[in-house]
Amino acid sequence: MFDYSSHSHRRYNPLTRSWVLCSPHRNKRPWQGQKEKVNQEERPRYDPQCYLCPGNKRAHGDVNPQYTSTFCFTNDFAAVQGDQPPSPSSSEQDDLLRTEGVRGECHVICFSPRHDLTMAEMTTDDIIKVIYQWIQSYRDMSTKEFIRYVQIFENKGQAMGCSNPHPHGQLWCLERIPVEPQREFDSLLAYRETHNGHCLLCDYIKRELKEQTRIVVENDTFVCLVPFWAVWPFEVLLLPKAHATCLPKLTSEQIDDLADLLRRITCRYDNLFQCPFPYSMGIHQAPVQENNDYAHMHFHFYPPLLRSATVRKFLVGFEMLGEPQRDITPEQAAEQLRGCSEVHYKHQQQQQ
Repeated sequence: MFDYSSHSHRRYNPLTRSWVLCSPHRNKRPWQGQKEKVNQEERPRYDPQCYLCPGNKRAHGDVNPQYTSTFCFTNDFAAVQGDQPPSPSSSEQDDLLRTEGVRGECHVICFSPRHDLTMAEMTTDDIIKVIYQWIQSYRDMSTKEFIRYVQIFENKGQAMGCSNPHPHGQLWCLERIPVEPQREFDSLLAYRETHNGHCLLCDYIKRELKEQTRIVVENDTFVCLVPFWAVWPFEVLLLPKAHATCLPKLTSEQIDDLADLLRRITCRYDNLFQCPFPYSMGIHQAPVQENNDYAHMHFHFYPPLLRSATVRKFLVGFEMLGEPQRDITPEQAAEQLRGCSEVHYKHQQQQQ
């Protein structure tokens, strides 16, 4: 009899209209590949050499204020800029070699003045302040005529390319919608048009809440789950249970609940392998200045660790040339995350 936890199969992702190959039997193979170094270094509350700590000088000479909460500033090495000449006209393009100019702004948000405090160890009240900064930044960008999309994200850990260990996130604000969110918008719109006005993610949440097998944690207004089509081993989606297009549309209760789940899932991540768990996190939400009512805002968490703090999942070979592949099933990943404590392992050690 076919067993999804033992036999290879493909799973469909309706958000991106793509497939992922699941090979759960491969999880039994011995691992002789690369092992990551575990960074258990205790960082100080303040680092005089850190570009992001309060009162310190940044690369171009600007001095950070003595901030006591979140701190947002324009990225000193922005990937896109607002003051550039117009892009080449369409008459200069052809079907093979095409370009588009992209204007925009990039900003950095320090989550806390503390150099040693990741979201996994922050209080819910402090994470609420981060969310309100995200909301304020989204609103600020909506007043700029040429900004169309705000991509909020965080890279945590050296394994995900984070260049500064001071906990922070970024906003890349662009005049064009990037490929990944646009692919999701297309799928959400197509689903609504073919399912009597229903929202794809609203319907999906109802299905997951009924089955419960992939739910990691939930509260009154938000849910965190390992998606049925997850690519990364311990990938999760964090979504509002009720339809909301973007962060500014959330109620105060939803903001409190969002902060609660952000703390709980990041703490569970760290506790999974007793290490500062690396990931890339990003928010997909409606474009600014557009009445995109079919968008359903959500958080993607993409962590690379596979079996331990030292064994990492690589998307190479078949994943690059064929399609994504995973070894443990989403149901197995959700079960492991559900079994993790929501008291951070550092504090558990202190209590012993």
